[in-house]
Amino acid sequence: MAERRTAYINAHLIDPASGLDAAGALLVEGTKIADVGPGLFAEGVPEGIETVDCAGAHLVPGLIDMRVQACDPGFEHKETIATASAAAVAGGITSIVTLPNTEPVIDDVAGLEFIARRARETKLAKVYAYGAVTAGLEGKELAEIGLLKEAGAVGFTDGTRAIADAGVMARALKYAKAFGALIIQHPEEPRLAGGVMNSGELSTRLGLPGIATQAEIIMVERDLRLAEMTGGRIHISHISTWAAVEAIRAAKARGIAVTCDTAPPYFALVEADIGDYRTFLKLSPPLRSDFDRRAVVEGLADGTIDAIASDHNPQDQDSKRLPFVQAEFGAVGLETLLPVALELVHGEHLDLKTLIRRLSTTPAELLGIPGGKLKPGAPADLLVFDPFSPWKVDAATFRSKSKNSPFDGRPVAGRALRTIIDGRLVYSAS
Repeated sequence: MAERRTAYINAHLIDPASGLDAAGALLVEGTKIADVGPGLFAEGVPEGIETVDCAGAHLVPGLIDMRVQACDPGFEHKETIATASAAAVAGGITSIVTLPNTEPVIDDVAGLEFIARRARETKLAKVYAYGAVTAGLEGKELAEIGLLKEAGAVGFTDGTRAIADAGVMARALKYAKAFGALIIQHPEEPRLAGGVMNSGELSTRLGLPGIATQAEIIMVERDLRLAEMTGGRIHISHISTWAAVEAIRAAKARGIAVTCDTAPPYFALVEADIGDYRTFLKLSPPLRSDFDRRAVVEGLADGTIDAIASDHNPQDQDSKRLPFVQAEFGAVGLETLLPVALELVHGEHLDLKTLIRRLSTTPAELLGIPGGKLKPGAPADLLVFDPFSPWKVDAATFRSKSKNSPFDGRPVAGRALRTIIDGRLVYSAS
């Protein structure tokens, strides 16, 4: 039986990997991209090929979100792989990578197999998983990094917990290097992280205990030294401070194997947005000053910050509708990743090709995940979107099980029109 063929015509093609940025068409055959380019189907689409007219919309590699808390297993009242996948594809995300801080922790092969089975049952977004760096996320004994990588773990992290012991981190970097594995760190010195928002004049005025920016930079600078010492690869998550951006920029110039990401709250919001104790803006790391926010934007523009992830961390109402000090950290982000990231383009900080590189191509390269490219033979994981379509974020309509969005009510521009995975249409806005 011949494989199904679909032609996407009248599209604005953007592929950061090849530099393609032009009007054209793309042909999908089965689960793969068969052909792509400006001149494709200039003579018309042959008989027997299904045609999708993109009407000038942008067609890019599907987004790859490298930091998602799916809460499954153990915290299904907050999110499941099924609801996270539905939210992802509605946001133009074709692959998500889940954190290991579930119950039980993903520190063995059985945990990875559970995630893979759930993803197969859901049949929406592709779901990859990180393995834990330490057994039980306790920060003491290393997990079986070699076995977990062989079983499919795309990287290793203790999720929302920092690996606080320098000796443990050094051993992890050395051990992971032997397997070509990537260690991913939550950059926060735990002994300086007892507060609930950024430390400073505002936290004092609000009467809330603060988390100093030094909690982030101390951990970043320590890990950069450890990566330099061991020769291991370190990836630092959700960078939020000027000092961390500067340290990573300098480390890259010295040849240290470091990469990093940030999340939309850290380039689109500031600590003052907390306003009247809005717990949906209680995040880890906390929202920072506008000086830090602008430094994050500059880091994204010059390539110091390699990727943008949603940092999706769902919390149910009982966890968020509490006094600010008692409320849980975290926000949902799958369905707002694209439109809020597009603010960087609309504000002329990044061009669209660079933004797609940060959202798709680079995450794929960092984690060794298929995708992130528009080229023949690549998976047909695609996003068709309109970068200018205006709308207002309404968390009540989210497909995520939890609705704790810091962007609820925000006017944005840009939305996914079609999300295609392995050639299958999994989401359509119409």
